[in-house]
Amino acid sequence: MRFRHPDGTTVHLSYCTNVHPAETLDGVLAQLRDHCEPVRRRLGRDRLGIGLWLAKDAARVLVADPAALRALRSELDRRGLEVVTLNGFPYEGFGAQQVKYRVYQPDWSRSARLAHTADLARLLAALLPADVTEGSVSTLPLAWRTCFDDAASRAAHHALATLARRLDALEELTGAAIRLALEPEPGCTVETTADAIAPLAALASPRIGLCLDTCHLATSFEDPNTALDALTAAGVTVPKAQLSAALHAEHPRLPGVRKALAAFAEPRFLHQTRTLTRPLRPGEAPSADVLRGTDDLDEALAPGALPDTAPWRAHFHIPLHAPPAPPLASTLPVLHDTLTRLVGGPAPLTRHLEVETYTWQALPPASRPRNRAQLADGIAAELHLARELLTGLGLKELP
Repeated sequence: MRFRHPDGTTVHLSYCTNVHPAETLDGVLAQLRDHCEPVRRRLGRDRLGIGLWLAKDAARVLVADPAALRALRSELDRRGLEVVTLNGFPYEGFGAQQVKYRVYQPDWSRSARLAHTADLARLLAALLPADVTEGSVSTLPLAWRTCFDDAASRAAHHALATLARRLDALEELTGAAIRLALEPEPGCTVETTADAIAPLAALASPRIGLCLDTCHLATSFEDPNTALDALTAAGVTVPKAQLSAALHAEHPRLPGVRKALAAFAEPRFLHQTRTLTRPLRPGEAPSADVLRGTDDLDEALAPGALPDTAPWRAHFHIPLHAPPAPPLASTLPVLHDTLTRLVGGPAPLTRHLEVETYTWQALPPASRPRNRAQLADGIAAELHLARELLTGLGLKELP
């Protein structure tokens, strides 16, 4: 879906296909038929943007076989779909029964991550619509925080600098300007937007910026305006933003709230949980708020694991149009505030927006879609909500 900003810029809205587990090219083609085209039809649009996720095996087939790549491009066109962004965060296995920490491998200190991301950039350059010259690829924020020492940091910096040079060469060859976007996430080396400034400034490359995920931003209790002010002041660009909402518990001390939260503790994905509290440790300034957290929601619910006198937020992507029942809520207001700042001003701070709710089948059983039709209904409802937010900010939907 395309929107015209008041300044004349085109802003693209997509939904991410990592919600549909497929590791092979045949699986990707089936996604387009079984999921993406039905969502487009529900929205009544001739064209729908998708943020394509290509696992390692599917990407390698497409790079090695130009005919297969042409066939994918033709299938996108035939089904009224277009691609301006790829989700390069998961490498493989995102549809496994247990993903958890595996999603952060290989990290940016490993040569496999560079090779895969370079493949994605080449593929995106070939998949861009004929009238679009800019693409984006989101990726993990360097690494999970453990076992990432100075040597790994240097290796990651070298890999990103190498990729920036390859992206320069790719534009010279194809005319397509592909940009990489590091996606801060709780628990990672780059957990917040503030953490991203130093490594991105050190790269000093216009090819590499930040992917702002509004669920991750909210989980870390970051203020959208403060975060974007700091990024702008540091010269860090936002090639892509992901529209998502976190799980919010206002009063986690209450037994009923903890019981409701426990329904969202599940074995497939990590649900990093955070709270912003006054310091509890000796020597900390009494006036400073401190972000505390656990790697997963079930850990947070263990007695005494996390202070419970202030609200909790968990990294669980809640469907935008369907907040959980009280006493829980979603952080949709943070998404709205962030989107207002991103595209509600005199010029957009990003031109690529992606709805990324990959947790439909991880929701409590009563809230999960029971079939493809219900999943398509849900995704279409999310995109409809995002469309309403954008038009409410003065953007005009294009045919």
